[in-house]
Amino acid sequence: MRMAPDKPTGSPLSAVVVAGTHSGVGKTSVTLGLIGAFRRRGLTVQPFKVGPDFIDPLHHQHASGRPPRNLDGWMLDPEINLERFAGATADADVAVIEGVMGLFDGSEGKSDRGSTAEMAKLLGLPVLLVIDASAMARSAAALIHGYTSFDPDLGVAGVILNNVGGEIHAGMIRDAVAGAVPILGALPRAKDLVVPERHLGLHLPHETRAEYVDQLATLIEEHIDLDALLANSAIERRTAPAAATPSPPPRIRLALARDEAFCFYYTDNLELLEQAGAELVPFSPIDEPLPENIDGIYIGGGYPELHANKLAANTSTRDAIREFASSGGPIYAECGGLMYLADTLELDGQTHPMCGVLPFITTMPAPLAIGYVEVTTIGGLFGSGQTARGHLFHHSTIAGQPDTDRCYEIKNSRGEETQEGYLIQNVLASYAHLHLASNPALASAFIDQCASFRTGGGAHRTATVDVVS
Repeated sequence: MRMAPDKPTGSPLSAVVVAGTHSGVGKTSVTLGLIGAFRRRGLTVQPFKVGPDFIDPLHHQHASGRPPRNLDGWMLDPEINLERFAGATADADVAVIEGVMGLFDGSEGKSDRGSTAEMAKLLGLPVLLVIDASAMARSAAALIHGYTSFDPDLGVAGVILNNVGGEIHAGMIRDAVAGAVPILGALPRAKDLVVPERHLGLHLPHETRAEYVDQLATLIEEHIDLDALLANSAIERRTAPAAATPSPPPRIRLALARDEAFCFYYTDNLELLEQAGAELVPFSPIDEPLPENIDGIYIGGGYPELHANKLAANTSTRDAIREFASSGGPIYAECGGLMYLADTLELDGQTHPMCGVLPFITTMPAPLAIGYVEVTTIGGLFGSGQTARGHLFHHSTIAGQPDTDRCYEIKNSRGEETQEGYLIQNVLASYAHLHLASNPALASAFIDQCASFRTGGGAHRTATVDVVS
């Protein structure tokens, strides 16, 4: 949803892709600092994240005050990425797009598919390359030259040297680069400003110091040439997609589990559900009751393992969810939501009772499962014969063989196939995080199921249904 009126078509827009030579060079810190510094200038900043990440966008939202957006060359068609970018920047002055992994790292080695470089070229945006210069001097010039010349179709707005030891260190690198690429700034080592990490990524915004974005913004203002960056990243504003027909009043109420335990949601997914007729009713499974008068439940991913004691202690909500499922109520759960719907969560040898909707237990820790997936539905909430794309990223696993039907045929980016999507009554739970913009018909199908439940379809709706496109 746009925050302000659209800018005129001819008005300026600066847009830059913050890329790194590899993971861990400081892309997120630079991105957050840029967002904060630009906002101090009174500019409206729209953040984006390349790739399927959920956690970095939460920090982007905290810094920008705007809904974050994911752009992805594997999950989403080029046209969808272009439309999402144009629509989200229609009322913005600046777009800051944080890349994923290293600049050229993607889903395969023979091309830049799914990479930051692919997205930068698709959108026609210049790259701001961040390098970790802590253990280099003149060698940094070779690194910079290699990254900026590897793909001649890729534009470069400039380079930021991170973790420099001082002005003499930064000056040696500038001398070695000799003006071949603009060095827009050098950031000193600031270990106290590094956002801590855990098994799935950065700590969440509420777990960090309240002033961390302001401190990063100050660091950026003091050491980066923001005027040059804005000038080097000025682009022609894209025409936003035509405004959709105003949505009719909501036809169902969808309970949305949203708190510190369940916070992994794509902004597009929530908007598509609303456009399909849902009134989203947020609640916290940690310490709140299940909302009344609901027609469906959506439980996304997150960190249920960090809040297992509190989730287990909220017995009334666990019971209410189990009773809703038993009545034929539609529930869609992803990853952490699957863990919550299971019988128990076995965590480091301790057992935590969960909702008991799914007849299996999940255990943690387990080897990391990560990668893109394509899902073809063979039943369940979304009907049959629908294809959508998403990704896996989890450190838990299901103990034993689940005694449930399957409603997904899953193929990963390497072509390996399996069945997943666990189906009990009108409940669909999966480790796959789907991006519904890859097939908006899934949002409509889910809301249709909720509407059917509202009008009395009950448990008879566990059979497959035709998807309304």
